[in-house]
Amino acid sequence: MPQTPHLEHHFTASDTIRDIVIGMSDGLTVPFALTAGLSGAVNSTHVVVIAGLAEIAAGAIAMGLGGFLAARSDVDHYASEQQREREEVKTKTQAEVEETEGIFASYGLSKAHTAPIIAVMQANPEAWVDFMMRFELGLEKPAAGRALSSSTTIGLSYVAGGLIPLLPYFIFPSLAPALLCSIGVTGAALFIFGFFKGRFTGQNVVLSGLQTLFVGGLAAAAAFGLARLISG
Repeated sequence: MPQTPHLEHHFTASDTIRDIVIGMSDGLTVPFALTAGLSGAVNSTHVVVIAGLAEIAAGAIAMGLGGFLAARSDVDHYASEQQREREEVKTKTQAEVEETEGIFASYGLSKAHTAPIIAVMQANPEAWVDFMMRFELGLEKPAAGRALSSSTTIGLSYVAGGLIPLLPYFIFPSLAPALLCSIGVTGAALFIFGFFKGRFTGQNVVLSGLQTLFVGGLAAAAAFGLARLISG
């Protein structure tokens, strides 16, 4: 009797989603707080638009650069640890054997079970190094081009998120309706963003949406109140 093939559905784009979350969350929150704060201190939507665009440009560059440096740091760290592991496999072979046995022992395998596996690894040092990188150090090899793709994704996500609270100021000539519309569309965007973030990360989607909305709203309210207080 034919069996139904077993299909596993795993999400494999976690790094990209993480970059989108980093860029989009800051892009929605920071420009929203800035435009709300300026709305409490100035009397022109033109000023809000100019300041908002400047902040989005600066924020996207800063966030993208931060993502690039973080990804490059991961690559350099992996390369450094990989070279150290290669040296240890060559010069401290017995210690590496014992460490490998300890890893397998944590999965319930005895030395008798692991002896042939270790023999194969000793015959293939690079595979042994890869094994130790993953299971001893918990390090995964960074994808090629990760630094550039990470910085680009974060930067573009920041721009996409930042334009949402700013768009009403392009449409409405007066601050009051522009601010109210910005609050509405940004609040909806924050909730939707949090909803999908929760879906990808396995959290309660409604709770994730409400948490994201709360954080963004709190930041904007604080900026607005502070601007009002300073401007008198």
